[in-house]
Amino acid sequence: MIRLDRVTVRYGSGAHGIAAARDVSFTVAPGEAFGLVGESGSGKSTVLRGVAGLIAHAEGVVELAGEAMPRRRTRAQRRLVQMVFQDPYGSLHPNQTVDQALASPLRIQGLGDGEQRIAASLREVGLGPEHRFRYPHQLSGGQRQRVAIARALIVQPRILLLDEPTSALDVSVQAEILNLLTRLRREHGLTMLMVSHDLAVIAHLCERVGVMQHGVLVERTTADALASGDVAHKHTRELLRSNAGFDSAV
Repeated sequence: MIRLDRVTVRYGSGAHGIAAARDVSFTVAPGEAFGLVGESGSGKSTVLRGVAGLIAHAEGVVELAGEAMPRRRTRAQRRLVQMVFQDPYGSLHPNQTVDQALASPLRIQGLGDGEQRIAASLREVGLGPEHRFRYPHQLSGGQRQRVAIARALIVQPRILLLDEPTSALDVSVQAEILNLLTRLRREHGLTMLMVSHDLAVIAHLCERVGVMQHGVLVERTTADALASGDVAHKHTRELLRSNAGFDSAV
């Protein structure tokens, strides 16, 4: 469902240019959840934005559902993949109600049945009709992230990109959101690509994991291997030490 072949993303040009991601290659099967882990600045979120089409100057091949993505994507190609961002407050317009936030992607994609779709999307993420006409500041952090997930899923994508979707939330709420994503993935057959610096969060949702360092994918491994410490690269072992005691079953 996702194939990256030697994807490179540079910011700036000449002597001041920085390669935030270099020659990154991996595949994600339909229905699979793949995680990218690494320290801040390792390039993992840059890769995610390259897959989403938010970085037009990415080099290399980004292939989704068997189709190589052009630099300028069609409306149908953009509908195929949707993204949930790290900060649910920052990703929702403060002057838009939940109803307006959910109606906007339907309008952009030219999809009808807005009333039914909005109500169904809210139910899917555990929110009721009483939340529909509230503003972001009237919601808790967990509720805002549920709205962001509903907004991503309302156009029925096949691929969901997750950029640190729980890092801005309390620990108890993190577990609720991860369990919600697990259920939605199962019910909709979603393919997921998730970025996080937290190995426990990645291991909760993802079967396979890629480890990023200085813009390079240094190791591909599994969540089970992370939990057992059976990893090959020095940087992966350092990440395990920094996350000492993480429990993939949390």
